[in-house]
Amino acid sequence: MLLRPFALTTSILLIFLVSCGESPKKKTVQKEETVVEIDSVKQEAPEDASEEEVEETFVLDEENAIDFFFDYAKTLKKNKVKITTTKGSFVVQLYDDVPYHKANFIYLARQNYFDSTQFHRVVKDFIIQGGNSDDRKTARKRGDIGRYLLPPDAKKGYKHHRGTISMPSSERDNPHKLASPYEFFIVVTNPGSYHLDGSYTPFGRVVEGMEIVDAINKVPVGDGDWPLKNVYILDVEVL
Repeated sequence: MLLRPFALTTSILLIFLVSCGESPKKKTVQKEETVVEIDSVKQEAPEDASEEEVEETFVLDEENAIDFFFDYAKTLKKNKVKITTTKGSFVVQLYDDVPYHKANFIYLARQNYFDSTQFHRVVKDFIIQGGNSDDRKTARKRGDIGRYLLPPDAKKGYKHHRGTISMPSSERDNPHKLASPYEFFIVVTNPGSYHLDGSYTPFGRVVEGMEIVDAINKVPVGDGDWPLKNVYILDVEVL
């Protein structure tokens, strides 16, 4: 008769110890870090995205572009870029007192926008024009960065001398000659193409490698002045 209470007490004690023990640990699933690439198709940031990831999805438009480049220009210490093409490299010095256009060009270079674009218009003894392409990747990159125009800034006294880099106006209904921010042209004419003064914005000049610009200007072209063999921009490096 004495064994039964003892057995009952032991059973209760065992149950208590089991219930107080650690429960099995749940298997932890490691969440993969989302990497947002600037050249990728724009995607909405996840709800738990960090502030840095949200900033990477910033898109320029005609409402915020001027304020953005005004502030961005204040941070710039450098004013030279090296443009590497399938024909060779040349160096451009950007004018400090044309701040919006200088800031725009450096910003796009740092976003790798120009990589794999082309010199898509070559007019003999006149200009070479770059920054566009015939593939969808360039259109996607433009969509990721934003749709905007820049105001002309042609009153700083700069002229379209040979070697000048300038910004074309948009093909949209554009009576005020607002500049297309993704494209640029370089004057090849000797000594210059001064009939462009006042209508377009010079924002720099070639200081090294003008022979490469001349070589691009000599390539055979087809309809619309597009080179028969594509001349690619491989890289634009801020020096």
